[in-house]
Amino acid sequence: MRYSALHEALWQFLNTACLAFGAWYIIWRWMWSINVEALWFSIPLIVAETGAYLGLVLFTLNVWSARSPERPLPPETTRDCTSDADIPERPLTVDVFFATYSEDPELVRDGLRAAKALTYAHPIEVSVHVLDDGKRSEMAEVAAQEGVNYITRSDNLGFKAGNLRNAMTVTSGDFILICDADMIPFSTFLEETLGYFRDEKVAWVQTPQWFYNVPPGAPLPAVLERRLGGAGRAIGRALERLIGPVQVGEDPFANDPQLFFDVILRRRNWANASFCCGAGSIHRREAVMEAALRQWSDAIEAEAGRNEAAARRLTGEAAIAESVQSAMRWQGALDLEFQPYKFHVSEDIYTSIALHADRERKWKSVLHPVVQARMLSPNDLLSWTVQRFKYAGGTLDIFVNDNPLVKPGLTMAQKLMYAATFYSYLSPIWNVIFLLAPIIFLFTGTAPLAGYSLDFFVHIVPFLLLNEVSKLVATWGNSNSKGRAWYLATFPLGLQALWTVLRRKKISFPVTPKDRQVGTYGKLVRWQIAIAVLTIAGLVWGWMAFMQGQSGYGLGAMLANTVWGLTNAISMLPIIRAAYWQPDPEFEGDIVAGKMRPDQQRTEEAFSS
Repeated sequence: MRYSALHEALWQFLNTACLAFGAWYIIWRWMWSINVEALWFSIPLIVAETGAYLGLVLFTLNVWSARSPERPLPPETTRDCTSDADIPERPLTVDVFFATYSEDPELVRDGLRAAKALTYAHPIEVSVHVLDDGKRSEMAEVAAQEGVNYITRSDNLGFKAGNLRNAMTVTSGDFILICDADMIPFSTFLEETLGYFRDEKVAWVQTPQWFYNVPPGAPLPAVLERRLGGAGRAIGRALERLIGPVQVGEDPFANDPQLFFDVILRRRNWANASFCCGAGSIHRREAVMEAALRQWSDAIEAEAGRNEAAARRLTGEAAIAESVQSAMRWQGALDLEFQPYKFHVSEDIYTSIALHADRERKWKSVLHPVVQARMLSPNDLLSWTVQRFKYAGGTLDIFVNDNPLVKPGLTMAQKLMYAATFYSYLSPIWNVIFLLAPIIFLFTGTAPLAGYSLDFFVHIVPFLLLNEVSKLVATWGNSNSKGRAWYLATFPLGLQALWTVLRRKKISFPVTPKDRQVGTYGKLVRWQIAIAVLTIAGLVWGWMAFMQGQSGYGLGAMLANTVWGLTNAISMLPIIRAAYWQPDPEFEGDIVAGKMRPDQQRTEEAFSS
């Protein structure tokens, strides 16, 4: 999406109006709509609404501005990336890391060949490395056949983060390109990204992730034309002009990351808060090492301080000799791991926070909006669940156990952006209430507010309409309907991740499977099925009670809860469908063979050019 000041002003106006009407509604809810005869129901719902409104405020701040840095020309030498006169002038050096553990070596081979084909307008030294934590002879053989470096280690400490750290100790490139085992970089990757490093404060550049193994679907106008002829095509085009492109039969797992990268993460550039997402990112080695050294030194000093206090309590001395203090620091240096990349299931965002919080160097990050690699996404619900549980659990673990929002370092704008990320993973708490509320009303006739009067509709309808319109304009060209449905339907996964973190249980590091897992996964969606079934049953029960004139089942209440309940039930359907989805055998065969369909090939060519 190209930047447009007029477009930005329009969504800023609409989002401001949405928040104003939302505040008006929330105030009215607290002051005049509480059902005092059912506080057990009314209070939790209004608390949930308030929590969701705060999330809306953070989201609005996130998408407020689309201003991003312009991409400078690619640097010619090291002198173009630093003002340090002591740095010798020479061609740039880049290390390309392919982190792997159990993935098929032939899958990694595709990425290695692509990395060897990276192009650049000036002399440059590119070294490709396989980081194999699986210590497999067949992986070493593939590396040897492709003429790239093979790196392994004696243990798997720190998992992927430890793997990256180990590789950094035996390499020396000015920049590090991080690739997952399934990532295939485009030849233009370095030409598109290294220009940002002309700003010596830029620590890393993240590029969008694009998945080529998801069903592409068919354009809505083409589908309607097959069924209705020319009139159908016209209807399809008209709808797409209104709501953006629609693909029928596309990826059932909502893996399309464009909304996240092109809207959410890209619009954090203004706040210097676009975080690293691992694969598809390129890092300045100096920034990663320097920030790690500073954090390591601070940790040593903190540990020495704790040890000194314990020694004073033990000996009764008012002070500890300097020689003893030095020994404590030395012991702390031996005990504490030096971690260029945080040993954490979410090492990418953790490292991002560490670099953003370095106020001495004031490191910057950039989300480059043009796709520069293709990779595989989860293609079954089990793999998808493993991946998303790691995302949720890892992010919540940082928030609960090492919250950067209460520490010095981050600017206020950065804290707000990271707060939006952390807060989004708390949404299952109020989403459960939103899902259960219409079910409770439909079966009991107990309303969660004083009454579904005209006053209620006057307050809520403008807010809901402005919310829809403002998000449509703010995310123009990207559909947010799928994301919203999955956001609501993944409440069991989110609650499980939150409960795991609150119990201080460690979030594990399982590798997301790259091959499709055979089978269906009804057990994974049992709660979503229950919500859908209970909602439909409740609607039948409620309308029967309304027609019989039972107390509590007024027309306004039934209309509001019918729309609400149907929206909830429909939101459960995509994930239920995904649990039983089976791919087109022809398409799956192409993926196994590493092929892309013609439309995807044209897309990659467009990205590259």
